[in-house]
Amino acid sequence: MENFLLIFVGAMLVNNFTLSYFLGLCPFFGVSGKLITAFRLGLANIFVLLITSVCAWFLNKYVLVHAPYLQLISYIVVIASTVQFVEMAIKKMSPALFQALGVFLPLITTNCAILGLALFQTQRGYSLVEGLVYALGAGAGLTLALVLMAGLREEAELSDVPALCRGTAMSLFIAGILSLAFMGFAGLFSGTA
Repeated sequence: MENFLLIFVGAMLVNNFTLSYFLGLCPFFGVSGKLITAFRLGLANIFVLLITSVCAWFLNKYVLVHAPYLQLISYIVVIASTVQFVEMAIKKMSPALFQALGVFLPLITTNCAILGLALFQTQRGYSLVEGLVYALGAGAGLTLALVLMAGLREEAELSDVPALCRGTAMSLFIAGILSLAFMGFAGLFSGTA
């Protein structure tokens, strides 16, 4: 049980995909304008990460045993299929969310955080349950980064910020400060995730 906690906290805080590895920056900057949209995209990413984790484990265990050179293309096919499913489900269940996410929902397909999860999980040799915990931690970390960025951007819009620092400059300042803050977690657990 302690191992699962270390994997989860390691993926969420210590080795946060967005703020430590700089993976998934497209939705981080693009969708983090509104808090509710950022949170919902984070949930969609968690779902895709969980499905990708299960599929990557299955592919490594049963399909790609003698053909490891097919890993990358197999992961890309799985991710693209999962994102298409999520896109159809969101369009059917919540057209308003589908409109709010816009082009960033199909961009989950090319979100390097999703592909990074499959590759990191494979490299570390996680079991199915460890892979799911790792995916949940990575998704929670990605959602945390999106929500923090959205909250700070919304707050910056209400503040008296000099014109020179508004817009993209402010987003980059916020991202840099968040990354520095998450570097503080680096010594929390040694040798985790």
